[in-house]
Amino acid sequence: MGEFVRLDVADGIGTIRLERPPMNALNEQVQEELRAAATEAANDAEVRAVVVYGGEKVFAAGADIKQMRDMSYSDMAARADALSSSLDSLSRIPKPVVAAITGYALGGGCELALACDWRVAADDAKLGQPEITLGIIPGAGGTQRLPRLIGPARAKDLIMSGRFVDAAEALSIGLVDKVVPAADVYETAVAMVRPFTNGPAQAIRAAKLAVDGGLDLTLASGLAWESQLFTGLFATEDRREGMVAFVEKRKPTFTGK
Repeated sequence: MGEFVRLDVADGIGTIRLERPPMNALNEQVQEELRAAATEAANDAEVRAVVVYGGEKVFAAGADIKQMRDMSYSDMAARADALSSSLDSLSRIPKPVVAAITGYALGGGCELALACDWRVAADDAKLGQPEITLGIIPGAGGTQRLPRLIGPARAKDLIMSGRFVDAAEALSIGLVDKVVPAADVYETAVAMVRPFTNGPAQAIRAAKLAVDGGLDLTLASGLAWESQLFTGLFATEDRREGMVAFVEKRKPTFTGK
């Protein structure tokens, strides 16, 4: 358990909690604690799905600009890969991951949300990539994940202008998947992933790998990747249980093996 980030596990759901008041700024320590929490969630067999949550007031309002202000080119050249990979570790959790967004998800906070599979936002939330107003660009996935999610034209609009979008616009452009009252954000996120806690974990893992990996491949290579993952599932106990249960006309009991 880190000073600012911890992983809580209950009923098959791991909650990665950011707790660095007042705005959950993502300094180097928080970045590395996020990496550690993501690794723990990925490796813990009791965790079948993950919620990333910044608390009732704010998700994460971006990088720690006070820490970055005096960094030189050589300083950032030595740190940039670790910054990007720390948030990328969330995307590589081989389980369903949902961001529960309250308050602000800006800059690195928006990039953290983009690293998740889905995003639930409070109706008064604000999201954006305002790095351009600091004379820089997103450096932890924003220029790559955002256009893949909402399309290049809309992504360029947000990245080049640095403007914030409210929850309604975020929903309309596909930046978030659900908008609910702020008090309901966390429970809604939990409800989204709860069905996965009793699902076929290896098949869910394969589905995520197939979709995410296939986005970087040609269609032919993606189809080959899909076939490889599909075939591998025939070595799992859950595949047999699922098919036997179907034939026997009963509900399957998956064990995640």
